[in-house]
Amino acid sequence: VSVPLSTSKQIGFTPDLVPGRFLGRASSSSWTGQVVLAAVAGMLGLTQQRRAHWRGIQRWGGGQATAANLALSDRWIADLDLPVFGREVHELGQRLRNEQGPRDQAHLRKMVLWSRLCGLVGVATAWLTPNPLTVLALSLWTHSAWTMIGHHVSHGGYNRTDDSGRYSSRGFAQGSLWRRAVDWFDWMLPEAWKIEHNQLHHYRLGEDADPDLLERNAAVWEGSERYTMPFLSMLLWKWAYYAPNTYKELKVSEMRRKKQPLPHGFDPLAPLTVSDLLSGKGNGVFSFSEFLFRVIGPYFVARFVLLPLPFALLGGLPFYVNAVCNVILADILSNIHGFIVIVTNHAGNDLYRFDVGCKPKSPTFYLRAVTSSANFRTGGNVNDFLHGWLNYQIEHHCWPELSMLAYQRGQPELKAICERHGVPYVQENVFVRLKKTLDIAMGRTQMRRYPLSFECKEDQMLWNNDHVLAAAV
Repeated sequence: VSVPLSTSKQIGFTPDLVPGRFLGRASSSSWTGQVVLAAVAGMLGLTQQRRAHWRGIQRWGGGQATAANLALSDRWIADLDLPVFGREVHELGQRLRNEQGPRDQAHLRKMVLWSRLCGLVGVATAWLTPNPLTVLALSLWTHSAWTMIGHHVSHGGYNRTDDSGRYSSRGFAQGSLWRRAVDWFDWMLPEAWKIEHNQLHHYRLGEDADPDLLERNAAVWEGSERYTMPFLSMLLWKWAYYAPNTYKELKVSEMRRKKQPLPHGFDPLAPLTVSDLLSGKGNGVFSFSEFLFRVIGPYFVARFVLLPLPFALLGGLPFYVNAVCNVILADILSNIHGFIVIVTNHAGNDLYRFDVGCKPKSPTFYLRAVTSSANFRTGGNVNDFLHGWLNYQIEHHCWPELSMLAYQRGQPELKAICERHGVPYVQENVFVRLKKTLDIAMGRTQMRRYPLSFECKEDQMLWNNDHVLAAAV
């Protein structure tokens, strides 16, 4: 199936074969010709009706849907002045970016200190019989190193304020096992996580191409799995799902860059778990042994074997066993903590899903960052530390390259912009969000679908990957 891209008022695209990045930028002239997408259509099993639906998208503010037939919860869409809203959000982000300086860097150093103090307390008491203090301290050490330090540094939040380059996104935790161990050591490979999270998740938020879209990922669960798998996932999702799935995105990205075809029958949209790897579903992309030795093996050996080992010399086998048990319990708690503050950011029957791609930093991009994300209680370093700074998810998706302190400063202003324009700004207690997330995972509720006919045509985007056919014309 070929989708013509040279209709009147068509957005032109310059080809870009770098996977995970957008296909091109808007140009003043149209790109004539056709893009052959038969392989993608076959892979995704799109029907004629779905393709006709894509081609039938109208300009924002008209088309198939009208204000009269919008659901009551969607009526705000018809009244929204999208360009003005987008401009205000963009200008706020630019101002916050320009205001970053030594205070932001000092704040990062403080959070790094807090994280390492948690690690120090946890390691120093690991020889004790398993206890809440040790487990909590080790868990917070692992959790904060990822969600606060690795997360924001890898997005470039401190590229403009860190003169030393120690916390620059260009080398942090990447390039060698040593850098990974020193900067941010976790189950996931940092290079893989940057592809999956920084690129695909952030710029395909709420679309089928978003690898973190829970509603789509949970659709494979059937029967009793719908009720058992969400709770089982809480305990082990980082190593059983997130590590292999992020690595899959890295490998698929590398294959596309080299113009290598994906294996027959391999669905790049489908989540890839450890059990999938063991059953051979990753064959032709990467093997379980590669995953073991490159991704999870080094962390397992360092955290669960080498870290407790000194206690065997100090107190013999009992001290070593206690330390191993504390580390295992801390990992389980870190998984639960991460699930509660991460997965809940983008799931719930009050958040939106989308059918087409959009340009980065366009008004639609900012609108999606707000309406497909949820915040928790914000304000105060202790509160924000315990939330892993993921309680500013709306602000983070609007401006992923800002510092943690910038999100604290900008949150009240962004919320005020949304209230002024009638855009739903979802902010609730994290456990309320957990309930709504579990309802989605169990199939009890559904996320909202943003009306296709109200998508802004000028903001639509054709991405250079096999996840999406095209921006409709």
